[in-house]
Amino acid sequence: MTETFEIARKNMVINQLRPNKINEEKILKIFENIPKENFLDMNLGKNCYLDKNLDITEKRGYLKNLHLAQIIKYSEISPNDKVLHLGGLTGYFSTIISSLSKELLVVEENKELFKLLEQNVKKNNTVNINLFNKNLLEGLSEKSPFDLIIIDGPIYEINDNLKKQLVNNNGRLIYIKKIYDNLGKAYKIIRNEDLYSSEYLFDVMCTYQIQDKKKDFKF
Repeated sequence: MTETFEIARKNMVINQLRPNKINEEKILKIFENIPKENFLDMNLGKNCYLDKNLDITEKRGYLKNLHLAQIIKYSEISPNDKVLHLGGLTGYFSTIISSLSKELLVVEENKELFKLLEQNVKKNNTVNINLFNKNLLEGLSEKSPFDLIIIDGPIYEINDNLKKQLVNNNGRLIYIKKIYDNLGKAYKIIRNEDLYSSEYLFDVMCTYQIQDKKKDFKF
């Protein structure tokens, strides 16, 4: 079974990542070498290298492998970066981020997922990850500033409090803005002092969301 998963990982890199402009060898090696199946139960694990999203709960899950690789590519993670990941799920994507950064802080509010996250981080002997069972979209202002914040679960609006948790000089925030029920758009925000620029990155087809849409006030 292990050999089958290894082949599937290699094929995922060859058929999903390389043809879609993920050319950085360091990123490709990480996706080829970190066993995604180890972070999932058997039913989910057997499909984890297919070119599709992977449902974990009713409204949350892992984006397809290409989108996770795109997030890593556009994040431009430095070995000295202090990173905040909001929405750790079972720890797979967090482990990828941690392999590229100096320090990673992960927030997961779902208690059952948080237990799995703790178990998987411990099982993989990842030493530069700190875990927090808190509200996803509050961030960790008490641990800020961060060189990079990643939110890979779609949200309707990014709040100013999160942006203020970035370092003043080239602080980056990657998030998925939910547009419609099954469509999101990935954006990168860059902070320089009190100025914030926003760049569109790519489209995301999924129904996930980690934030409810605010209802319009009606008279």
